[in-house]
Amino acid sequence: MEEKEPEQKKNELQIELSPEVAEGEYINMSIVTHSPSEFVLDFVRILPNLPKAKVKSRIIMTPSQAKRLKEVLQRQINIYEANNGVITDNSGNNTPGTPINFGNSGMA
Repeated sequence: MEEKEPEQKKNELQIELSPEVAEGEYINMSIVTHSPSEFVLDFVRILPNLPKAKVKSRIIMTPSQAKRLKEVLQRQINIYEANNGVITDNSGNNTPGTPINFGNSGMA
């Protein structure tokens, strides 16, 4: 008689994470745009005293996946704030497109 695989094993998805991707990218700005069929998330790194900022990663997803991402981010933010306190906007405003304030330039 043949043994049946447990249902969980049958539907399990193995996700591979390469060492390069595991390092991640630091970003301090994101830009979100959409069309009727997709959401585009650009993750940007702005550095002080440089006139240009680079898009470090672009993610394109369906509207339903974007909504699921919003929901999981909200759950994770709620958990974070329960453990660490409310996240505040350190820039003093929430105006979209406002550059990050790096403060005074340092000299060595």
